[in-house]
Amino acid sequence: MPSEPVVPRPAATVLLVRDAPAAPPGRTPLQVFLQRRVPEMAFASSMTVFPGGGVAAADREVLPAWAGPDPGWWAERLGCDAELAGAFVQAAVRETFEECGVLLAAPELPADVERYRADLVARQRTLAEMLTETGLVLRADLLRPWARWVTPPAVPRRYDTVFFVALVPEGQEADAHTTEAVEATWWHPSEALEHWQRGEIELMAPTVRTLQEIAEHPDSASVLAAADDRVVQPVTPVVRRDGEKVVVVLPGDPDFALDIERIAPGGSA
Repeated sequence: MPSEPVVPRPAATVLLVRDAPAAPPGRTPLQVFLQRRVPEMAFASSMTVFPGGGVAAADREVLPAWAGPDPGWWAERLGCDAELAGAFVQAAVRETFEECGVLLAAPELPADVERYRADLVARQRTLAEMLTETGLVLRADLLRPWARWVTPPAVPRRYDTVFFVALVPEGQEADAHTTEAVEATWWHPSEALEHWQRGEIELMAPTVRTLQEIAEHPDSASVLAAADDRVVQPVTPVVRRDGEKVVVVLPGDPDFALDIERIAPGGSA
């Protein structure tokens, strides 16, 4: 354990949601996109997560075109300054495009959009440069704030992560074409939680809690409407001993206690 807590690195993750074309019996239409990270990742290896990652320096650039709520509006919702709020939004859009090919931008995407995706992944272009070259406009109005999680101080690799919700734009498809995941697919939230309970997938505490929250909603419209009414405040899980076990608990939520052997507390997803 470090002598002084590590300063959390800003990060963003996105709950991509959709309504299943034909929900099986006992499931609501709502689905969310999840990825299982490769074992070689330095953080959250082999965990099943929402798409996302750390805020890059280029995410703080001023964009040539931005549609929807401005960084000042996001700053009020997220409880931070406007520069950081804008960076959270840009990181959310960039990471979602890099990791699953969904680009929250308008108007129509260019035919060679995959070339730009590869350039972003390779850090050969920034999001701002891509938008300038293509004439696209970042659609901040397609995102909704959901939560903000901060990794516990005792953890050496810490993140301050904003969780956003977004509906997949019409005509786009989320894919698994990323080197950071071994698989990626759509899950009913309750289905993912059931697989986690059986030990078939691994989830971090914020992912578990978020899946529990959205599982209460029947469809994507309900989740987006709920996001509009949420008050986003930083949540830092607490690691403590409970008898023979070490558990992760949430301040103000006595019913949430997860065995640390089954999860990784805090983090980017």
